[in-house]
This record gives sequence, structure tokens and C-alpha cells, in this order.
Amino acid sequence: MPAIVTKDFRVHNARQFSESFSESADTYYLGIGRPQAFANDQAFNDGTDTSPPTPVDSVGSVEYYVYDDILSAKKVTSSDVSLVIPRRNWTTGTVYDYYRHDYGEINSAGNTITTDSGASNLLDGLIYVMNSSFDVYKVIDNNGGAASTTEPTGNKTTSVFSTADSYKWKYMYSLTASEQANFMSTDFIHVSTNASDISTTAGAIEHVKVTAGGSGGSNGTYTNVDIRGDGSSGKCTVVVSSNAVSSVTITTAGSGYTYASVKASDIGNVSGADIDFIISPPGGHGSDAIAELGGFFVMMNVDFTQGDGSGDFNTTNDFRRIVLLRNPTDSTTGSTATATTLDGTKSMTFSGTPGSFQADEKITQASSGAVGFVVDFNSTTKVLRYIQPQFTNQGVDSDGNLTAFSSTNTVTGATSSATGTPSSHDTTPELTADTGDILYIENRKPITRASDQTENVKLIVEF
Repeated sequence: MPAIVTKDFRVHNARQFSESFSESADTYYLGIGRPQAFANDQAFNDGTDTSPPTPVDSVGSVEYYVYDDILSAKKVTSSDVSLVIPRRNWTTGTVYDYYRHDYGEINSAGNTITTDSGASNLLDGLIYVMNSSFDVYKVIDNNGGAASTTEPTGNKTTSVFSTADSYKWKYMYSLTASEQANFMSTDFIHVSTNASDISTTAGAIEHVKVTAGGSGGSNGTYTNVDIRGDGSSGKCTVVVSSNAVSSVTITTAGSGYTYASVKASDIGNVSGADIDFIISPPGGHGSDAIAELGGFFVMMNVDFTQGDGSGDFNTTNDFRRIVLLRNPTDSTTGSTATATTLDGTKSMTFSGTPGSFQADEKITQASSGAVGFVVDFNSTTKVLRYIQPQFTNQGVDSDGNLTAFSSTNTVTGATSSATGTPSSHDTTPELTADTGDILYIENRKPITRASDQTENVKLIVEF
């Protein structure tokens, strides 16, 4: 059966997801992992560091494999989350699309109604812009498909206004300094509704298009013409020339319309005229910028620094994977994690003076046969963090087993030749493997870290 998922459903899902970050039932973490280079996994076609592989949505890859090499995770709070829309900077010389409520429908000529840019869906059109002051405006009239040459500014408390290029605009909202810093990227911007700053009228008619002029009418200018339909108070001026409608101008936008027309007898008995009255969205232009502009994208903005979690986010190794986790378990409590950061690695602490183990080298233990992959080594605390991915020479031994390191026998670095005997051993990371839900996986080229560096991750989820 023919069916669609509407934009309202997409916006609803995005709102619900965004709101869940402030609810007690769910806890989210953004994790980093994969310190080892891609293409090291003999069992898989694993891409390369210059061309990372596309994640596979399988039980093995999602539920198990990701946890093998996750390094650490940071809690995502409600203040780290925002609904966003694609960023569209106002640029002179651009033809922007105008809002209309019926894109994708079939007109009287049997053709699909599309934007000037060719989109058959409202939200695929260029129907809004952000100006240089970070104010967002919706296009109500694009001057018959002409290029915009005057930047929309001001008019934040009025209804529709015109600029010198004959475009008509409606102010929607403004980005605060904090929203610019946290929820604006090259491709996306924060979206919200400044309800106190704007005037809106539900069912107002702010724009009209003459699709077909008709014929047989009496020439003249017809003023104060009633706009008929299910609303009230709408008025327009209609010009009939060469016995056809040549122009229609809205003089009073009215309110409460969901459909509208004019009576032929009110405009000189023109027959066959097709006049499209553009109906504002429910609540009026600017009443709900999230729904009107397509806020079905959610941005998470998280910073990673060396100081996070007192070493949970060490900077001596790179990472290639970002994951979004929901409700993982904290091994220290046995319950759903709530800590600000979680360490995902195993560790051992050496007695005496071991050698200098190197990041990314293989470590082995002859007595147990255990194999691991070094994440980092702190020569001061003598703590070595490691992972055991499910691949040969990374975490799997020569017998095909993932064997745990013992706490009493010599560990050797394959590249550094460093040796040492652990005095203690923690084989249970704070971030308990294979718990919670992995909602998102992104493979990237290597991200090199430094002690004086902050990595800012802006993750976009589209519904």
C-alpha cells in the first residue's frame, strides 16, 4: 500500500530523542576507540587508515566487536544536545525558494508543484537563510524566482517584510553566542523558536501565485476582493488585463485559512484562472521553527581533553572510531553507568623498573600465551593500559584463544623489547563490555591527540 513517513513523525522522533538526554531512564555516552590501524584485522575486509571501512550493522560488529577496542567514553548531558537544521548562509546572487504549503501536490495542469530549485518537498528547498548576524529568516516570496541581492536583517517583531530586491521574508529566530559556539558547524545550525520575539498568525495568507490567468474577463483593477475559504478577513487586489488575471496582491492576510480562492464574479468573471493562495503553516510563520524548517536532526557536542576522568582520555594514542552508547553498565557499581567518564581498557601495574612499552605494540606473556595491544604506558605510575581485540596478534593467541594475562609473570613488548612483571592487574574495565545499546558507529581517519589539545566532536543524527 502506498504510504509515507511524514516530516512531523521525523520531527517527533528527533524531539523525543533529544528530550531523552534529560530523562532519568536513559544515560548516553560518546566513546572513542580503535587505536590500531585499519587493515590489521585478517578476518575482515577492513579498509585502510586513508579509506576507513563503512561500519556493518551486524550483531557481531555492533554488539561485540566495537567493545573490543573501545578506549574511553564521556557522558553526554542534555546541555550537550540540540536540534539542528542544515546551515544555509545568505549569499548574494542566490535564487532562494519561497515557502508554499503544497509542494509535491499536483496542480490544475497535472504537473507536480516544485520549488524553483526543483525540489518536490518543502524541506528539500532553499526556503530559509541565516544572515551574517546569525538571524534566521524564511523566504515568503522570491520575486518570481529572481536572485536575492539584499541581506534580510532586523524586523524581528513584525510579520512579513520586504527587502530592496523585492524578496519577502519572515523572521524565525536568532542564535545566541552559546548556540553559535556549541551547536553550529560548517553544515548545521541550532534551531529553536523565539516565541516572545515574533508575531504569528495561524492560517494567514502572505503570498499568492498566478499559475494560469484564464480568459474572458473584464479588464480592470478589482480591489478589496474577498479571499474565500474556511478563514476570515483575507482581502486581495486583482488586476485583469487582456481579459486574464495578470496579478494578485494580498492586501489583508486574514487568519484561519487551510484553503482559499476568489469568486470569478468578484474579478470580472474571468474563467479558468488558477490562483494559488499560499497558506501559512499551523500556528503561522515562526510559531514552531523546529517543525517549519525541518528540525529532524540532533547534534551532540562533546569535548575530549586529557584531564577528563583523571586519565581516562590519555593523549598518547590516536583513535579511529566514535560510538554513541545508551545505558552501558559501570563495572564498579554493577548498574547503569552515571559517571562523567568511563575507561574502556584493561590495565596492569608493574613492580620494579620495567622497560618503556610503546603505544600500538603487541605484548605477550609466554607463561599464559596471552596477547594484547598496548594503548599507553605511564612510566611514572608504571601503569600499562591495553586492549585485546578479537584478531590474531592483537588479542588472540596462537591457539585461537583470547587468553587473560596473569598477574605474576613477565610481559614482553614485541617492538620495544621492554619486559616487566605486573604487581597488580585489572581485567575489568569501568565500561563493561557488551552492555547497553550501541546506537551509532563512525569510522574515521586517525585522530592524533596531544596533551594541550581538545578534540571537539559534533555528532549529527538524522531522523
